[in-house]
Amino acid sequence: MAKLIIDNITYEIPDGELIAEACETAGIPFSCNSGVCGTCQINILEGEENINELNREEKELAMDRTHRLGCQCKILSGTVKVTY
Repeated sequence: MAKLIIDNITYEIPDGELIAEACETAGIPFSCNSGVCGTCQINILEGEENINELNREEKELAMDRTHRLGCQCKILSGTVKVTY
Protein backbone atom coordinates (compact mmCIF):
# COMPACT_ATOMS: atom_id res chain seq x y z
CA MET A 1 0.00 0.00 0.00
CA ALA A 2 1.20 3.47 -0.91
CA LYS A 3 0.65 6.53 1.25
CA LEU A 4 -0.77 9.84 0.07
CA ILE A 5 -0.43 12.73 2.52
CA ILE A 6 -2.76 15.70 2.03
CA ASP A 7 -2.74 18.46 4.66
CA ASN A 8 -0.98 16.15 7.14
CA ILE A 9 -3.65 13.44 6.81
CA THR A 10 -2.42 10.09 5.46
CA TYR A 11 -4.51 8.02 3.05
CA GLU A 12 -3.50 4.46 2.19
CA ILE A 13 -3.99 3.63 -1.48
CA PRO A 14 -3.19 0.36 -3.26
CA ASP A 15 -0.07 0.63 -5.45
CA GLY A 16 -0.94 1.64 -9.01
CA GLU A 17 -4.36 3.13 -8.15
CA LEU A 18 -5.72 6.58 -8.94
CA ILE A 19 -5.50 9.10 -6.11
CA ALA A 20 -8.72 10.91 -7.11
CA GLU A 21 -10.95 9.44 -4.41
CA ALA A 22 -8.55 10.37 -1.60
CA CYS A 23 -8.10 13.85 -3.07
CA GLU A 24 -11.85 14.38 -3.21
CA THR A 25 -12.24 13.10 0.36
CA ALA A 26 -9.58 15.61 1.45
CA GLY A 27 -11.60 18.46 -0.04
CA ILE A 28 -9.75 19.05 -3.27
CA PRO A 29 -12.33 20.41 -5.73
CA PHE A 30 -13.22 18.27 -8.74
CA SER A 31 -15.37 18.99 -11.77
CA CYS A 32 -14.98 17.02 -15.00
CA ASN A 33 -12.95 14.03 -13.65
CA SER A 34 -11.48 13.53 -17.12
CA GLY A 35 -8.46 15.86 -17.13
CA VAL A 36 -9.99 18.61 -19.22
CA CYS A 37 -10.93 21.42 -16.83
CA GLY A 38 -7.91 21.61 -14.48
CA THR A 39 -10.06 22.16 -11.38
CA CYS A 40 -8.35 19.39 -9.40
CA GLN A 41 -4.80 20.73 -9.79
CA ILE A 42 -2.51 19.62 -6.98
CA ASN A 43 1.07 20.45 -6.07
CA ILE A 44 3.38 17.53 -5.36
CA LEU A 45 5.56 18.54 -2.41
CA GLU A 46 7.43 15.24 -1.99
CA GLY A 47 7.58 11.93 -3.81
CA GLU A 48 6.86 12.95 -7.40
CA GLU A 49 8.93 9.93 -8.46
CA ASN A 50 6.17 7.75 -6.96
CA ILE A 51 3.48 9.15 -9.29
CA ASN A 52 2.90 8.03 -12.87
CA GLU A 53 4.28 10.08 -15.76
CA LEU A 54 2.25 13.03 -17.07
CA ASN A 55 -0.45 11.93 -19.47
CA ARG A 56 -1.69 13.68 -22.60
CA GLU A 57 -4.33 15.72 -20.76
CA GLU A 58 -1.81 17.04 -18.24
CA LYS A 59 0.69 17.89 -20.97
CA GLU A 60 -2.01 19.79 -22.87
CA LEU A 61 -2.62 21.88 -19.72
CA ALA A 62 1.15 22.57 -19.43
CA MET A 63 1.50 20.65 -16.15
CA ASP A 64 4.88 19.44 -14.91
CA ARG A 65 6.08 16.74 -12.47
CA THR A 66 5.12 18.82 -9.42
CA HIS A 67 1.90 20.39 -10.75
CA ARG A 68 -0.56 17.64 -11.60
CA LEU A 69 -4.25 16.82 -11.89
CA GLY A 70 -5.64 14.84 -8.99
CA CYS A 71 -8.06 13.04 -11.30
CA GLN A 72 -5.24 11.73 -13.52
CA CYS A 73 -2.53 10.70 -11.05
CA LYS A 74 -1.80 7.13 -10.06
CA ILE A 75 0.38 6.47 -7.04
CA LEU A 76 2.89 3.78 -7.96
CA SER A 77 4.29 3.03 -4.49
CA GLY A 78 5.91 4.73 -1.52
CA THR A 79 4.79 8.04 -0.07
CA VAL A 80 3.60 11.18 -1.84
CA LYS A 81 2.84 14.48 -0.11
CA VAL A 82 0.56 16.97 -1.87
CA THR A 83 -1.25 20.25 -1.32
CA TYR A 84 -3.77 22.20 -3.37
